[in-house]
Amino acid sequence: MANIKLPDNKKKELKEVCAKLNNDPGELINALHAAQGLFGYLPAEVQELVAQEMNVSVAHVYGVVTFYSFFSMTPKGEHPISICMGTACYVRGAEKVLDEFKKLLNVKVGETTPDGKFSLSCLRCVGACGLAPVVTVGDKVFGRVAPEDVKTILEEYNN
Repeated sequence: MANIKLPDNKKKELKEVCAKLNNDPGELINALHAAQGLFGYLPAEVQELVAQEMNVSVAHVYGVVTFYSFFSMTPKGEHPISICMGTACYVRGAEKVLDEFKKLLNVKVGETTPDGKFSLSCLRCVGACGLAPVVTVGDKVFGRVAPEDVKTILEEYNN
C-alpha cells in the first residue's frame, strides 16, 4: 500500500491540537477525534503522527482506533450513512432497511460509492431507541425508517 502524503497545513494544525492537549497520552481520544475531523479518516500516516505527538506507541493508537467504531481508517463518503443495529432497531426491522440501502447504493457495509458521495456502515446504538429503526446521514437522524423510506432519504442528498 502506498504512503499517503499528508498536507503540511493539516499536519501543522494537528500538531497544534495535540499541543493544546499538552501532548497528554490521556487525551489520545480527543486528539484522534480532532485528527479525524481534519483528515476525514485515520490512515496509518495520521496515526503515526498522533502517536509521535501524544507520546504513545503506534500500536496503542491503532488499538484505540480499531476499538471505537466512531473512528475510521478508510475514507468515508461525502454523506456517511449509518444504520443502527442495536437491539430495538434490529427488532423493528433495521436489517431490512440496511438491505435496501445496500441494494440502492450497490455497496456493502464498510464501502463507499464509486462517486464518493455515500458510505455505508452499521453501529450499535444511537441512543434514540424510541425512534427505532434509526438511520443517520452525517449528523442528521432519521427515525422509524422503513425500507420504502430509503429511496426518499437518498434523494434528499442526491441534488
